[in-house]
Amino acid sequence: MALDPIVLTLVLLAAVAHAGWNALVKASGERGAIFCVLLLTGGAFGLTAIAVLPLPAPEAWFYLFLSAIVHYGYYGFLLLAYRYGDLSHVYPLARGSAPLMVAGGAWIMAGEALGTMGIAGLVLASGGIMSLAFENGVPRNHAAKAVFFAIGTGMLIAAYTVVDGLGVRASGAPISYIAWLNVMEAVPISLWLLARRPAAFAGLTGRSWRQGIFGGVMAMMAYGLVIYALSLGAMAHVSALRETSVLFAALIGTLILRESAASPGRRIVAAALVSIGIVTLQVG
Repeated sequence: MALDPIVLTLVLLAAVAHAGWNALVKASGERGAIFCVLLLTGGAFGLTAIAVLPLPAPEAWFYLFLSAIVHYGYYGFLLLAYRYGDLSHVYPLARGSAPLMVAGGAWIMAGEALGTMGIAGLVLASGGIMSLAFENGVPRNHAAKAVFFAIGTGMLIAAYTVVDGLGVRASGAPISYIAWLNVMEAVPISLWLLARRPAAFAGLTGRSWRQGIFGGVMAMMAYGLVIYALSLGAMAHVSALRETSVLFAALIGTLILRESAASPGRRIVAAALVSIGIVTLQVG
């Protein structure tokens, strides 16, 4: 089940935006506060949109509530992973572990079984992404915490991808689904962060607000495009293509955040595996 060119374009744009907002969060000196502004930006968009959009179908509300809960865990694990690890290490590990889990969940819950070529493509793409994370060998000692939280993040990514894939199809109104999800994510987490770190939240001014709002716009675009794509294409295909964002994140981490760079040759091989895997998945 190959994706059409429109869906391909939407998901690739989402990949760039997703790597961008993760880099903003990782580079911030006060990740929790920046993250709160990021979520508030999405919540403000959602509140504006739900005022003029029709409600999602009743069948979609279970998935909306479940997705919001899974996203709470995802955000927590992601912030902890960035506390212990670099963007170019954590991001590929978290995103790279998700596609195979999504393929399994989509097969069990939505009957989206992949053929031999599709499975081979997923394995190649995920293997290339994972190799970026382990390019310096198996993490040890303090780095093990980063790996633990990154893998946990990947599991939650797989969970919310499947839940939202089912929910957006049941909603009958993809944009409304996206808007309500933004509201349901922003309000509880923002209140929790405000209660936990009131001084940090109140102290956000100037550049911090601009970073948070810019990150929020990128985050909305990143997942909004993916949710819309999930309403048009197979979950496993969309998820695998979205994970090309790890290549952008690796470049941002190395060239902009000045994290330790791995062997260029190994990165070229990893990128080739990702590209071959995606092509194989498309024709499979």
